[in-house]
Amino acid sequence: MSAIYPVILCGGAGTRLWPASRPDRPKQFLKLLGGHSSFQETLLRVRDLAEGHETLVVTGAGMADFVRRQAAEIDVPVIVLIEPEARDSAPAIAAAAAYVQGRDPQGVALMLAADHHVGEPDLFRAAARVAATAAEQGLIVTFGVRPTGPATGFGYIRPGAAVGAVFRVAAFVEKPDLDTARRYVEEGYLWNSGNFAFLASTLMAEFERFEPSIAEGARAALAEAVVTPGEIRLDAAGFSRAAKISLDYAVMERTDKAVVVPATFSWSDLGAWDAIWDASVRDGDDNALQGDVVLLDSNNVLIHSTGPFVGAIGVSDLVIVAEPDAVLVCRRDNAQAVKTLVDGLKARGSDLVKRHVRSLSGGVERQILTTSDAATVALWRLEAGAHATLPAGTVQLLQGQVSGAGLSLATGDQSQLAAETQITAVVAATVLITTWL
Repeated sequence: MSAIYPVILCGGAGTRLWPASRPDRPKQFLKLLGGHSSFQETLLRVRDLAEGHETLVVTGAGMADFVRRQAAEIDVPVIVLIEPEARDSAPAIAAAAAYVQGRDPQGVALMLAADHHVGEPDLFRAAARVAATAAEQGLIVTFGVRPTGPATGFGYIRPGAAVGAVFRVAAFVEKPDLDTARRYVEEGYLWNSGNFAFLASTLMAEFERFEPSIAEGARAALAEAVVTPGEIRLDAAGFSRAAKISLDYAVMERTDKAVVVPATFSWSDLGAWDAIWDASVRDGDDNALQGDVVLLDSNNVLIHSTGPFVGAIGVSDLVIVAEPDAVLVCRRDNAQAVKTLVDGLKARGSDLVKRHVRSLSGGVERQILTTSDAATVALWRLEAGAHATLPAGTVQLLQGQVSGAGLSLATGDQSQLAAETQITAVVAATVLITTWL
């Protein structure tokens, strides 16, 4: 049997899970269902399938630090393939396929989204091996999930004739309205999970057939990539030559090689807060609680808090999400409308859409404490050895020791910086920074 090379696509912002998920820390890196993020769950799910070689993770430069940290946290080796820009899924997948093909011309790429939840990992691995066997025959396999109800938030697959343990894809269909979704469920349609298995050579040949610029751009970006241990930075000029299009439109809806393996595992794309409630462990009153929360005389409620205490009494069918800088309250059956709320905040130019008040990157956690017309006050926590660029302003070291060009601060020291200054934490350090506006 051909070797399986897991490839995890780690992009997207997950706006329907605002205020927890934002572009600076999207949903795949949040621990919404327990001790692991969905990205970490995906890594653990494919670890045995990888048979000792690294999992390839495709992401943008801004997410690479999260990828490395979360993979190291669970001791799963990865290679980070960094896109120079977001160009939809087809160019990213083509670059990953070109990498797998170069490493192993007979290698099967198992292409998975980083932000999905699978309830039974063993059943997933069994389905993945069935998919890999079909992929060896030159087929492009997608995973179809048996619907648990008439969901309107997913695309569907109409399965056709059997080909061994898989089925030809008779049609891909877009997200339906409720009446159409009910009919799809009655007629045996499957949810389109957006996960795939294929010989890298097969997919690249289909790109050459339907979208040659994608195959050419991916190979050029890989040929001129900057390669360091554990990381491949694709060449921007080559990558920009690839058409900006999804894999579905580029290949899946045009190829005659598409088949579907029906999945027996429970699955969710965790697309909105009602999906988080559905996938969560719940108490006897069907409440799912995470964080500093007390709930009385209530049922069918999801509360997720990473900051303030949340208390609720006598409520039902609600979603309550509390972050240090924002609180969301909505009916659970209206969770899809969170995107409308986010769009409104975008129109107002609100930073609440873009970033958390507390962010982590490169071993530095940054937290804005207060902002006025005159100044912004922030607290930075640096891991030992972390590098950072301090802004011009007033800097006071509350704990630890940092040093840089012409600057050395120990606990209690204060300095007025006339310009940006690069520093390194000699030991773990906490810095209070006042930037004057």
